Amino acid sequence: MSAASVEQPFDDEPFSLTAIADEIMERHPGYRVEIIGGHLLVTPSPDAPHARALTSLMIPFIAAGLHGTETEVLQNVGLWLPTGPEDYAIPDLVVVDADIDDHFVENNAYDPVCFRLVLEVTSSNWKDDLKTKVDAYAEAKVPVYLVVDRKHQRLHVLTDPDGSVYANHRVHAPGETVTLPDTIGTEVTLDVEQIIKAGQRKAS
Repeated sequence: MSAASVEQPFDDEPFSLTAIADEIMERHPGYRVEIIGGHLLVTPSPDAPHARALTSLMIPFIAAGLHGTETEVLQNVGLWLPTGPEDYAIPDLVVVDADIDDHFVENNAYDPVCFRLVLEVTSSNWKDDLKTKVDAYAEAKVPVYLVVDRKHQRLHVLTDPDGSVYANHRVHAPGETVTLPDTIGTEVTLDVEQIIKAGQRKAS
């Protein structure tokens, strides 16, 4: 991904948020930069508990057979969004159709038609995952959106996108188990307490 100069964005060349995003990522390796609703969202490098929660989540998806010939379980794949001409997000984890390579759009992002589930594990910018991205993923018609809310120790399950909202939004606490809809490829049951615990810092 090449970075263009953004020192004089109002010269003859059109103003480009994508160029600014590329510049930020080049100057700050490890940062994630997304464009949603015409706004830049910049997220610092995730900590170890964030990564641990993702690993704990991948295991049941893979064990259920979702990483195979029909679907794949992937991390950090760009999702092209209909919310603006340069908009894209980079979910922490996705379940996608196995032919995702055929749905490349641009800027390392893919058409939302091949996404069956997107998942975010919250960091310091947890409000973006619980508001901004809810609207964006709903507009992209992603069937299932999961949020591991580490701040409030909850698992959000959003289904049935309708315009810029999800018709169903359920919040689950530790002690509950959640069975996801089989529209993602098969039924997957998640242990909320196990996921939330994985996302917390270990006691020293």
